[in-house]
Amino acid sequence: MAMTVMMSVMTGLPAAISHEKEVGTLDGMMVAPINRLAVILGKTLAQTARGLLQGVLILILAVALFGVTIHGSILLVFALLLLGVFSFVGVGVVITSFARDQETAMMLMTTLIFPMMFLSGVFFPIQQMPWYMQSISKALPLTYVASALRKVMVLGAAVSTITTELAVLIGFGVVTTAIAVPVFKRAMTK
Repeated sequence: MAMTVMMSVMTGLPAAISHEKEVGTLDGMMVAPINRLAVILGKTLAQTARGLLQGVLILILAVALFGVTIHGSILLVFALLLLGVFSFVGVGVVITSFARDQETAMMLMTTLIFPMMFLSGVFFPIQQMPWYMQSISKALPLTYVASALRKVMVLGAAVSTITTELAVLIGFGVVTTAIAVPVFKRAMTK
């Protein structure tokens, strides 16, 4: 679920921002009498909703078709998905802001997404990776989302058990969003 949510957000942002930059509709929004922060907030909220919807669909299919049982709080699962989206959106906006066109933005996102999938413990246990890859995996938000979701869904963990993951995801989201807003504003003034 974490991987799908990440891919949805990270691939949706280039389409939402870069494509509109190419077509020229983003220029129209930028000259409108609204704050630029509102524009970026609208774009990111749309991608957040899209990512959460896909995560919920996967959860419903897992429960309905495969008999997956969630041992922890379903509200905590949704909160973790939302926090995961929050941590990915900032990175996506920064990369999309630097890209000239949609194709470049998609290429940059794919270059970031695929290593993140393999290094985050989604497919392979982090403990079985070489030490330098384990160090890299600790810097990826997907590692913490996947770990927290596993703990909640499989082990029935409470919030007190996943405080490290929550702190890292909140910190990552705040830092990347704080970087993304001025980068986006500067990219739109060019």
